Amino acid sequence: MIEDGTGLFTIGELARATGLTVRTIRYWSDEGVLHPVTRSSGGYRLYDAESAARLELIRTLRELGLGLADVRQVVSGEKDVAAVAAAHVAALDAQIRSLKVTRAVLSTVARRGSTAEEMTLMNKLARLSAAERRRILEEFVDEMFHGLDTADPVIRDRMREMAVDLPDEPTSEQVDAWVELAELLQDPRFRARMRQVAEFNAAGRGADAPAGASMWFSRKLVHLAAEARARGVAPESPEAERILRDLIGDADPAAVLERLRSGASDEVARYRELLATAKGHGPAAAHRAEFAWVVAALEARTGG
Repeated sequence: MIEDGTGLFTIGELARATGLTVRTIRYWSDEGVLHPVTRSSGGYRLYDAESAARLELIRTLRELGLGLADVRQVVSGEKDVAAVAAAHVAALDAQIRSLKVTRAVLSTVARRGSTAEEMTLMNKLARLSAAERRRILEEFVDEMFHGLDTADPVIRDRMREMAVDLPDEPTSEQVDAWVELAELLQDPRFRARMRQVAEFNAAGRGADAPAGASMWFSRKLVHLAAEARARGVAPESPEAERILRDLIGDADPAAVLERLRSGASDEVARYRELLATAKGHGPAAAHRAEFAWVVAALEARTGG
């Protein structure tokens, strides 16, 4: 405090009183965050006790990450500190989500041993918006079913609506799965393979077949096969034959086998696994083992 009875501080004295540097206080003054009370006869800035208290508020807001523009509005009374804090929380949440995606991408890059080019693509795919991820999936499904009037509409619509929404805190496995899935969906060879699957299923579905029949068949297959595997029923056993009759009824086992093979290839199974993992359900939700059990049981009956 200068010894002139005014109770004012020079910038150096204010720095010693608050523990801040002269350079920081001068910068905040230059930016209009902290105004000097007056100036000395020599032109030096002078501050009072209220300036010291204000500096503590400014320091706290800056330590919490607020920008100078927000600090200036809080200090001047233009904005309520609670409103600024709420807005900053939202900004921090977005930053945290971005950092978690960054961490997941880097973890995937490290595990894969990716090149710089692969890392760039992976980062781009991981940061796509939900709308952009939906567009990739919808374009894939539209191409898969285009012109197939006898395709099951429930299956088609369900696939189109199956958006891949990465959570706010994606694991490296989820990021890895989404990146591989996005690459797969844009692979012309895989798209042609899935088109063949759709054509085969549409050709085997009569015009009067109820909508959703294919979906219900798959659900029943998973249920029966999972139950059989849990009980240790071998695909070639007589009990497996009874389970197959419950599943396919009077249908030709060879025709059902061909259809399942078209939709249970490694690529298609991998597609289901990636989709399930990216959505947080885990690869087991793809039911690869259940489909494989039914295929093995049908092969045992048809010699295929």
